[in-house]
Amino acid sequence: MTSVVAPSEPERAALVVGGRRLSFLDFGGSGRPLLALHGHFGDGRTFAPLASELCGSWRVIALDQRGHGLSDSAPDFSRAGYVEDAAAVLGHLGIRRAVVLGHSLGGVNAYQLAAWIPGLVEALVVEDIGVEVEGDLSFSLSWPRRAPTRDGLLAELGSSARHLRDAVREYADGWGLAFAPEDMAASQRQLNGDHWSDWLASDCPALLLRGSRSTVLSAEHAREMAARRPRTRLVELAAGHTVHETVPGEFAAAVRRFLGSV
Repeated sequence: MTSVVAPSEPERAALVVGGRRLSFLDFGGSGRPLLALHGHFGDGRTFAPLASELCGSWRVIALDQRGHGLSDSAPDFSRAGYVEDAAAVLGHLGIRRAVVLGHSLGGVNAYQLAAWIPGLVEALVVEDIGVEVEGDLSFSLSWPRRAPTRDGLLAELGSSARHLRDAVREYADGWGLAFAPEDMAASQRQLNGDHWSDWLASDCPALLLRGSRSTVLSAEHAREMAARRPRTRLVELAAGHTVHETVPGEFAAAVRRFLGSV
């Protein structure tokens, strides 16, 4: 009879890097470590369903990246800054080697971590982001900073509210978002560019996951990424950009199959 391991309640922990607080969720367990990096507007809680699916075999550590969730903002949102934060969390936990999974912004951070500190990354899972990135998040600058109630904030956010419900927080002066829109716009500007050299610099096993309806990563670009980088597997799932949220079961199954081969 196979024993079932109950999913752990995550521990909220933090470390200080350069005077800034970096907060993360540690789902614990004795499994191998997997560092999960969210996209813009998100935080580590987005990977709780995945952590539940992987419990027993993998210890998922989900970082609130700089300027997101419960982590402090930063003087800059540079490529090096994000990569150094990820490495600092692993170092803080005494983890010398881990699988690194990232969505969108987090996906670029993941493959740049593998390129810049190759001994640290055992394998990569990159969700719906390419290596030629050109985005603009300036639309978020029009979002309200505070509202008297949660419902009032969601109403003011309009059609964007359905993507931001998990980012709503209560502050001393009202309800707002768990990030500053100006930080997000600045972060996207730093993310934009040609990152082919970083994608091709590492040779650890990689899973590239694309949403078949994605407007961020085209099918052609994804195929080229997989063809040019050795040991890279491309999987498409019926979803848009946020594959892990749209089809969480299928996403977790694809990740689990890949991890089983690592």
